[in-house]
Amino acid sequence: MKKKIQILLEDEDLILVNKPAQILTIPDRYDPDIPNIRDHLRSTGKEVFVVHRLDKGTSGVICFAKHADAHKNLSGQFEDRTVEKVYWAILEGNLRETEGSIKWPIVRDKRIAGKMAIGAKGKEAVTHYKVTAQYHHFAFVEIRIETGRTHQIRVHCSALGHPVLADHMYGKRASFFLSEIKGKRYRKGKEEVERPLLERPALHSRSLQLHHPKTGAPLVVEAPLPKDVKAVLYQLDKMRLL
Repeated sequence: MKKKIQILLEDEDLILVNKPAQILTIPDRYDPDIPNIRDHLRSTGKEVFVVHRLDKGTSGVICFAKHADAHKNLSGQFEDRTVEKVYWAILEGNLRETEGSIKWPIVRDKRIAGKMAIGAKGKEAVTHYKVTAQYHHFAFVEIRIETGRTHQIRVHCSALGHPVLADHMYGKRASFFLSEIKGKRYRKGKEEVERPLLERPALHSRSLQLHHPKTGAPLVVEAPLPKDVKAVLYQLDKMRLL
């Protein structure tokens, strides 16, 4: 695997790593040879069990168990909603409310394979958000989720009218360029084609707060923002409103 996998915390019971964007959590259903976190950890001699997942484009903290008993305990914590999951995201637009909760049920989209949607017959999904910085046309938000539905944050934010920046499936664009911030002030460098600042959803799993599967001691593990999201925020800070 070309991208380095940073281990944030590890002992004989669990391992938490900082997942790079564009790397799968588990093997692809159709092509098992595509790099993924689970198989990478196993290739280093670690026996790991999947506790939860992050979307391919999402970076940040993810937890694996190292034996069956730890897997049962950790999976139970996620199912019982005792794990606190905090994400950071850049959203499109200016939010009217600086904080709020989204409680729309989520179903599979019948029209597009692999896509989710809001639907009355869907599974319960609860997302809480708080704006930490507001810019012209964009917002940096902290998001806490009670449930862990597929694409939950991306679906909820899109339905709210403020999709995650550079979300090709639920948003307005698949990539984001410096010229979109600077406009007429942008000066192209030597490259004939402008390179994007961001080529994946601006969504990062900032922290997990859970209890150790053996001792019960509380654990809080954090992952720093990756370079691509930091680069966008650096440019957006020049046009900060809040």
